[in-house]
Amino acid sequence: MSTPAIGARTAHAAGVERLLASYRAVPPAASVRLAKPTSNLFRSRAKPTTRGLDTSGLTGVIAVDPEARTADVGGMCTYENLVAATLPHGLAPLVVPQLKTITLGGAVTGLGIESTSFRNGLPHESVLEMDILTGAGEVVTASPREHEDLYRAFPNSSGTLGYAVRLRIALEPVEPYVALRHLRFHTLTDLVTATGRIIATRAVDGDRVDYLDGVVFSADESYLCVGTQTAAPGPVSDYTGQQIYYRSIQHGDGVRKDRLTIHDYLWRWDTDWFWCSEAFGVQRPMIRRLWPRPLRRSSFYGTLMRYEQRFHIGDRVERLAGRPARERVVQDVEVPIERSAEFLDWFLATVPITPIWLCPLRLQGGGWPLYPIRPQQTYVNVGFWSTVPVGSTEGETNRLIERKVSEFHGHKSLYSDSYYTPEEFDDLYGAETYQSVKKRYDPDSRLLDLYAKAVQRR
Repeated sequence: MSTPAIGARTAHAAGVERLLASYRAVPPAASVRLAKPTSNLFRSRAKPTTRGLDTSGLTGVIAVDPEARTADVGGMCTYENLVAATLPHGLAPLVVPQLKTITLGGAVTGLGIESTSFRNGLPHESVLEMDILTGAGEVVTASPREHEDLYRAFPNSSGTLGYAVRLRIALEPVEPYVALRHLRFHTLTDLVTATGRIIATRAVDGDRVDYLDGVVFSADESYLCVGTQTAAPGPVSDYTGQQIYYRSIQHGDGVRKDRLTIHDYLWRWDTDWFWCSEAFGVQRPMIRRLWPRPLRRSSFYGTLMRYEQRFHIGDRVERLAGRPARERVVQDVEVPIERSAEFLDWFLATVPITPIWLCPLRLQGGGWPLYPIRPQQTYVNVGFWSTVPVGSTEGETNRLIERKVSEFHGHKSLYSDSYYTPEEFDDLYGAETYQSVKKRYDPDSRLLDLYAKAVQRR
């Protein structure tokens, strides 16, 4: 087993003790929460009245085992730190969510996705076992062999069944470079047809496909971004400086080729938070030259966004300009591939947001009751992150999207604003199983209820 090992395990054990001590310090009548300096959630939450749990000792990589192709990590370890530990061994997690500060525990309990999801599913499917701090104040090991009910219900529980203290995940071999082909489509139907064909064959023009995602700029301009791992040396592009990755995708027709190091490929979206850095002017050449390179990253943009939400800066600017306030529409939804072109047509005609991110997904196995999309069926994750003018009711556009996603037999992630009724929510997110597991591992309701957290923003 590679380093870090003994020292990291000792530090992790001490971190677990601090976590438990902070749990015991929470008054019995108070809700238990994490004390987190950062977050990748995009929903407002009630300000906690008690001190959160100390997770400062759970941020490290405990060990990487190159022979077994596994990694043990603390629940608050970021993918940025994990990738830095695994790439020297020629290994990477099976799914690396696209933003550097997403944590392993967050990706499992809140779901994550990326361009390997068409072949590797979602991050929780590569989890071999987890140590979870339950609402009862106990640390239990959950796996397909023990506490399986908790292991299966944990994904998409958003910290309401417990918190991941340690995770052991599977890794896969990777090559030093990724050769990219950006395929241009003039109709969404053609793009979706090509997506299904690539997933079925795992190839394009006879070449293996390791990575697959896409971008929609309009109904007649969309792209699939196809990546193939390679050891062949050669020049590579750099999108951490003046060049912007998503703009490099666009071209008139056919195929545009590119190359990145595996490191830069995994974090290709982080420098500009996909395309959302534009809201801060960072894509303007003059501002980009002056903006410090270390601050061209999603975590810093997220900090700015939290300040905006706290002080309602955007609404004040709109009001001064004589314009109405705007509704935040920041969502990822999964739609069955056979309905995805129809959904995109509806979205483009109804919601004034572009670009749109596409990421195909196939769960490798079943048994995840809190996010019950069907295994071995292809879905397309559709991601859209912006604002629209407010409507006549709170969350009008978000509610409209929720109804349409359900109509298309899709599903929505819960990291952002949700407006479901309790009955709708229970039907969509496995209420019967959830309540059973909740009763067993959080009998005194020390942790928030999932509906209260995801919809009521508590």
